[in-house]
Amino acid sequence: MTVAVDSGRTEAGAGQGGGRVAELHAIRAQALGGPGERATEAQHAKGKLTARERIDLLVDPGSFQEVEQLRRHRATGFGLEAKKPYTDGVVTGWGTVDGRTVFVYAHDFRIFGGALGEAHATKIHKIMDMAISAGAPLVSLNDGAGARIQEGVSALAGYGGIFQRNTKASGVIPQISVMLGPCAGGAAYSPALTDFVFMVRETSQMFITGPDVVKAVTGEEITQNGLGGADVHAETSGVAHFAYDDEETCITEVRYLLSLLPQNNRQSPPSVDSDDPVDRRGEALYELVPVEGNRPYDMHKVIEELVDDGDYLEVHERWARNIVCALARLDGQVVGIVANQPQSLAGVLDIEASEKAARFVQMCDAFNIPIVTLIDVPGFLPGVDQEHGGIIRHGAKLLYAYCNATVPRISLILRKAYGGAYIVMDSQSIGADLTYAWPTNEIAVMGAEGAANVIFRRQIADAEDPEAMRTRMVKEYKAELMHPYYAAERGLVDDVIDPADTRAVLIRSLAMLGAKHADLPSRKHGNPPQ
Repeated sequence: MTVAVDSGRTEAGAGQGGGRVAELHAIRAQALGGPGERATEAQHAKGKLTARERIDLLVDPGSFQEVEQLRRHRATGFGLEAKKPYTDGVVTGWGTVDGRTVFVYAHDFRIFGGALGEAHATKIHKIMDMAISAGAPLVSLNDGAGARIQEGVSALAGYGGIFQRNTKASGVIPQISVMLGPCAGGAAYSPALTDFVFMVRETSQMFITGPDVVKAVTGEEITQNGLGGADVHAETSGVAHFAYDDEETCITEVRYLLSLLPQNNRQSPPSVDSDDPVDRRGEALYELVPVEGNRPYDMHKVIEELVDDGDYLEVHERWARNIVCALARLDGQVVGIVANQPQSLAGVLDIEASEKAARFVQMCDAFNIPIVTLIDVPGFLPGVDQEHGGIIRHGAKLLYAYCNATVPRISLILRKAYGGAYIVMDSQSIGADLTYAWPTNEIAVMGAEGAANVIFRRQIADAEDPEAMRTRMVKEYKAELMHPYYAAERGLVDDVIDPADTRAVLIRSLAMLGAKHADLPSRKHGNPPQ
């Protein structure tokens, strides 16, 4: 290999290996430059950044330390022996985000289309092992064409090693997948095993079988974005937690998410100083939440009123909108918020809402994030589709997640809390540490109208004026069993509080629970409903 060497550097380092140092710098420059300007221009023409440009956006300036930059594949056949670029199409290493260590690997689509071969996979395996050992988050910047076909089964085995490490790291370190290009076939299972998936509209897609295969098998014609684009996965499938219009915004939001997560499962999320007063009264809540249980309102506005500076990061914002899952801060401490959304399907629990909230609760519990549950739920969504779709086992996922969680758990009943949905939404009976309610709360097996129709069916039918009798019985049922203090009188609610004091009550309660310790029974693992 002939390498041009700067003559001044050679003279200065003569007899001291200066020529070798110059050779190193030349090789490193070749590795950093990648396959050349034409490949870079082609990448930019697609609206995509290069792997190194993405890493520069993610980590603090000057903090990235690359690992195995000079790695090259050893495969032969199909012309591979004549094409052995440095990095083998993936950049791996670590850096800092807001001063905290983060491990990262980024596919370089300019080299073999980012396809995974044996050397490529080994680099990823190594950086994943390092992240687990160091106890630091792992961010994957995905832009690859799947397995490198020319390397055959060796490439497939490489994916198996990634999946195994994803599973090993689950609940140990935060894992974030950022989809910045295509991700097809078995490669899509790695993001599915991680904690969070980010996607960019128009340029990123995920699917197991592509449009051509779909057409050949089913006759359906569909585009790549229509099959597995960012909006599809953010709104319909629930595969993507976040979707953005461009890479810069997407990676900025990844940095924000990392600021809300701990380094690993042995640490708590980072706290910050807050200028938002602990005792700030939320008198706006009186108007935000109507007293009438059948009137909708936006739960987002309630959350904004409670959390520090009204700032929160909603997870799965556009999927299963009848429940809200968000990360926020109360007095500078990170909390996870699960809340029914009366503005969508009246806030009922259905299959998708149950799955969404269950996964979020599990994530919070894994990473020592206290959970605040805001309850306004009329029940589970009735219907043949829901029952045949398995609402029983899907709803049980949320129940299992709450029952299994050992982090501090506080629930607040704003208005309705009916039937099994009340129990599932972290009621005191399944282990909530503290349960509060507003004076507008209604806790019951079902709504007063439905209850009266069942209990007083005969009296209503026999009455001279059935409607008048029904109205009277509904009023009587509400007075006896659904008044705001019924549950508190029986110790099922710890206190009925002034809505304006909610922020202060939550912060004081979380401070008290800060040192909570709870042990689960000794077992290999549970067997949650699927």
